[in-house]
Amino acid sequence: MEEYGTVISDMEGPSTRRFSFVINRDRVVKRGQFVQLKVKGGQLIGRVSDIMNTNRYFSNPESVKSVEESRPMAETYPTTEWEYLVANVASMGVYNDGRFADANFPPSPGEKVFAPDLEVLRRFFGLESAGGLHIGGLDHHELEVKLSLTRLLQKHLAILAMSGAGKSFLMANVIEELLDRKEDDGKVATIVIDTHGEYTSFADDPAYSNRVKVVPIEELKIGLSGLGRHQLASLAGLSGPQARELGKVMSGMKPPYTIKELISAVDEVLESRSKEIILASLDSLKELGIFGARDTPNVTELARQGILTVIDMSGTISMKKKRLAVAHVAGRLFEARRSGGVPPFLLILEEAHQYVPEKVQKEHAICRGILQTIAREGRKFHASLCLISQRPVQLSTTILSQCNTNIILRVTNPYDLKHIGESSEGITRDVQDQISSLQVGTGLVVGEAVNFPLFVKIRHRKSKESDKGLPLEQAALNYRKEAEKRKQDAKEFM
Repeated sequence: MEEYGTVISDMEGPSTRRFSFVINRDRVVKRGQFVQLKVKGGQLIGRVSDIMNTNRYFSNPESVKSVEESRPMAETYPTTEWEYLVANVASMGVYNDGRFADANFPPSPGEKVFAPDLEVLRRFFGLESAGGLHIGGLDHHELEVKLSLTRLLQKHLAILAMSGAGKSFLMANVIEELLDRKEDDGKVATIVIDTHGEYTSFADDPAYSNRVKVVPIEELKIGLSGLGRHQLASLAGLSGPQARELGKVMSGMKPPYTIKELISAVDEVLESRSKEIILASLDSLKELGIFGARDTPNVTELARQGILTVIDMSGTISMKKKRLAVAHVAGRLFEARRSGGVPPFLLILEEAHQYVPEKVQKEHAICRGILQTIAREGRKFHASLCLISQRPVQLSTTILSQCNTNIILRVTNPYDLKHIGESSEGITRDVQDQISSLQVGTGLVVGEAVNFPLFVKIRHRKSKESDKGLPLEQAALNYRKEAEKRKQDAKEFM
């Protein structure tokens, strides 16, 4: 193994939590790299948290000032010979014969520090050698990061980052891995609530198009006659007595029926003072255009093994319509999964803070109940959630705490950072400080999917990227070209 340097003794260590080593002159060590060295009980794995440059000739300000006033220090003293780098290392754990333990003994001063054995590193972090989801590589090391499907998804996943940090790019990689899995490795159904139409590009990619179904929000319908009176009354914002009045009308109708037919029946049958309120509420729901006679598509069309279903929400700006769609889809999927009617599934929620917000009125949290139910109980039925959000602080604490794996990309908002630090076990202060300075394309995996927090360089995407993610300059150029083409076409037509 490549030797990096030698453990030194300083005012703070070595200790069981940290140590420092002087870096050999002919070696390059970077912040974030992993190191390995012998300790009592096995091989200690540590992560370089910082690197300092030191030189004894420049340690005393008064001496430096005095000498430099007459001539440069380098002309008087052999300064370059006394300049050296010191790496500070956070101890992570001890590996011994396939087992891992906390570091209970500090390294000895003078102990040699080495580059880690990649197989030991893979096992240390709990990465898969085959059959896992390949999301990228270990920064500074030639090791692919392949995560166990079960450990990553069964207890739910959250992808958190500021806008533009690469959340959708990372999720596209995960989807690619799910679609490309071999039959013998086990395939799940994947359903994505696509708020901005970013995942519809999978349907335009020849490599994936035959495994993708896009459902525009305009084509998604909630079967009205499949709803109970309490459900419909709740959506319409009716009181208890008004719900009973509506229930009388619904009980006399033969399913399937449309909301237009229900409105007509209410108008004909009811004579109470609640009639106008009920009619106004139902008419408001009708205007959303999401209710039909039957569920379309039905739940077995939404969840198919090895298939990606994209529910494209970009066709509406109505948050109530979006939340109704999510509540309906999530409820039907979970109900069908509990009865074995659909395969194990992953439900991906883009802009999750819009659907499961923290501390809002009931009418703005239509889908929070069912999503929290899936978050609490879904693992027992292999119904998995993935929440994607650029505002973690606005996400329901209840549901976020149920996501046992977080992949965090760059976050700079101090409130979001604090929220992440409080809700994600295993994030030390040192690791949290690095989140705000992460480069686009680098993420931190923490939680159930890995044994220890892990920084990952996200791999290149294989599938076609969405036009929705184009740079502003390119979007402006495309618009100009399209405008010129329309102008040319009109001239030729004339």
